[in-house]
Amino acid sequence: MSSESEPLQNGSQGGASPNPFNFQTQVISTTPVKSNVGQRRGHRYKHSSVSAQHQIFQEPPPRPPPVLPASLPTPTIKEAWKSLQRDQRMRLYWGLCHVAIAIFIFYRSGGSLAAMALSHLVFFDAGSAAVCVVVDVLGNFEVWRRSSIRHPFGLERAEILAGFAMSIFLLFGGFDLLSHNLKHILESVGNHEAHHEHEHDRISTGSLDLVSAAAIASTLVSAYGLKNHARIAKVMRVSYLSTLPSILSNPFHFLTLFFSALISLLPLLSISLYDWLDRLICAVISLAMFSLGMRVAVAQGLMLLMSYGGNKGDVGVTAVLREIESESGIARVDGAQFWQVHYGLCMANLKVIITNGLDELALGKLRNRISALIQNRLGEGYGTGGNVRWEVTLETTVDATI
Repeated sequence: MSSESEPLQNGSQGGASPNPFNFQTQVISTTPVKSNVGQRRGHRYKHSSVSAQHQIFQEPPPRPPPVLPASLPTPTIKEAWKSLQRDQRMRLYWGLCHVAIAIFIFYRSGGSLAAMALSHLVFFDAGSAAVCVVVDVLGNFEVWRRSSIRHPFGLERAEILAGFAMSIFLLFGGFDLLSHNLKHILESVGNHEAHHEHEHDRISTGSLDLVSAAAIASTLVSAYGLKNHARIAKVMRVSYLSTLPSILSNPFHFLTLFFSALISLLPLLSISLYDWLDRLICAVISLAMFSLGMRVAVAQGLMLLMSYGGNKGDVGVTAVLREIESESGIARVDGAQFWQVHYGLCMANLKVIITNGLDELALGKLRNRISALIQNRLGEGYGTGGNVRWEVTLETTVDATI
């Protein structure tokens, strides 16, 4: 036992065995702790050259500001009232007076079918005058004419919608007058006493003269001051009235002035002739309102549907396309779309196949010639009183067969 323990003691004393634990004295520093302990040292990998070459998701380039705003503020009634200028305020007051005159004529036309039919025409004139006033006031704001993503053509198409509503009023007014006229005719034929009672309720001479004078005066003031029905009449293009003076060439002004003058002559006639002519005037006015209302509804509906039915309609468009195909350097017209946005703007998109050999200068001149051709043929040209502006988009493709 003693002999075995002696080598172990001698070995431990002869050479020091390695210590598995390395204990060293640590000195605690008194400096403040840095805030970037958990951050990576060295340069950032994001800004290194390796990152620029191998980064999968690149940062998007900076976007330029949008050309069209998303939307524009719509004016409130208070803002519209504050924006009124002096002449616009006068037009607004006159529009209210025109509505009051229409109500006055309606209540004073109790004993005359013709006077009641005339009140429907004056109501339509007053509504058109009110639309003109609203359009004039909204023109003070940027949202009316400037394009935006919400309203690509501004708010000017709202005037088309208002005109379409006025055409519906004409249609229903024509039906209403026809029903009243037929009712009185059936009463006079079926019941002789009702016929005598209708004769007894004949409107007085002074009332008819006052009604006619009020209708004529209000129509002339609105025609000269507000120019109501001006844009609608241009869209309708009544050819048989084009040779008359400016006011009488408008079918709505012509109807109101003509029948107002005719109604003022009714008291000079005999009783039997008065009754017959009174019903005839009412029937003619109702048919005229129905006819004009149908034409206005079709014209406004085409604009609401983004179609074109303006100057000569499809015939004018076909003639323009033939002239474009006859231009030098054009092989054919592969596609064409024409439409009217509102009263003052039309658009044309053309896809033209051109011959090979046209340089940029010749192509630019060709675009100008086509734009001028469409403007002069369909937009009545510049300086001829036509306010319709055409925006032409031309897509050119070189003919591969040549």
